Amino acid sequence: MSRLNKLREQIDKYDLEILGLLNKRTNVVLKIRKAKKDKHLSPHSPEREREILARLSKLNRGPFPNEVLKTIYKEILSSSLSLEQPLKVAYLGPAATFTHLAAQRQFGSVTEYMPGSTIKAVFEAVARGNVQYGVVPIENSTEGVINYTLDMFIDSDLQIASEIMLEISHNLLSKTGKIDHIKRIYSNPQAIAQCRDWLEENLPGIPVIEELSTASAAKRVSKEPSSAAVASELAAIIYKLKFVKKGIETFKQNYTRFLVIAKDFPPKTGKDKTSIMFSIKDKPGALHLMLRPFSKHRINLTKIESRPSKRKAWEYIFFVDMEGHIDDAGVNKAIGEIKKECLYLKVLGSYPSAE
Repeated sequence: MSRLNKLREQIDKYDLEILGLLNKRTNVVLKIRKAKKDKHLSPHSPEREREILARLSKLNRGPFPNEVLKTIYKEILSSSLSLEQPLKVAYLGPAATFTHLAAQRQFGSVTEYMPGSTIKAVFEAVARGNVQYGVVPIENSTEGVINYTLDMFIDSDLQIASEIMLEISHNLLSKTGKIDHIKRIYSNPQAIAQCRDWLEENLPGIPVIEELSTASAAKRVSKEPSSAAVASELAAIIYKLKFVKKGIETFKQNYTRFLVIAKDFPPKTGKDKTSIMFSIKDKPGALHLMLRPFSKHRINLTKIESRPSKRKAWEYIFFVDMEGHIDDAGVNKAIGEIKKECLYLKVLGSYPSAE
């Protein structure tokens, strides 16, 4: 027997062992399902999932890469959960948006995904209990914050349960894959802005038309042979399009941050963020006064944004992200101190920081 065949026999042996262990693990999952049901506990435990992924990543000595290990275990966890109760997640659709891709990265492929036509529709699906979680975009590293998502938190009681950081790569897609066939280009405003330099240099004079999403652009182009879409690789697969050019974004370090919204936020993990929103009295030095407690308690603020309250002219609501969990003493004290000076303050959630 050749050395190659012997090595393949070893692989077959290990595969059989992995299969056996997966089924043994599944039998334990089924016992956990019964125990949770008896105690009226939720079948989904995000903090337990994060604990498993963190522990395995720490114990892994290679050469198997940690990122691939996490991807595989997310699929195992997703499959296990589907045996207990299929997880339902709403996202800003249609299928193949970057939000869809971010949701899949977070919850795995076995989850039941429900597209929402607007960010508001995603919030409503979670609020009504049609799904356990929703995924919405909040900001892009080059184009900034998505104001509509911030606005939704003003009147919503939903919490931020997690965040997802997704590296964004835009592609020019069409039915033929030929650049000289393109008469018009479709995409959403953010994607167009992120790819404007390449489009102006390579397709000058070609009209660029705004669509609600990169996925809806791809769907439209699948029926128009003389059009192209700026969209994701997932859109190319789902809508059966060819690549005209991959990676046309201006800045290659291009990330979008997404929020996972739910009715509750999870317990502290030790590496968390807290998000709050507040409005303040209109007087000189008011914002400085609000920020002082964070400095006093050594809380690092990672973002601050302001939006008109839409209730009173020139009244603004501030959105603040900070390092730490609401259960941390410093965070709790700082928020407690600024609350005394606020017209209004709401904790939007404490949740694990994305890597």
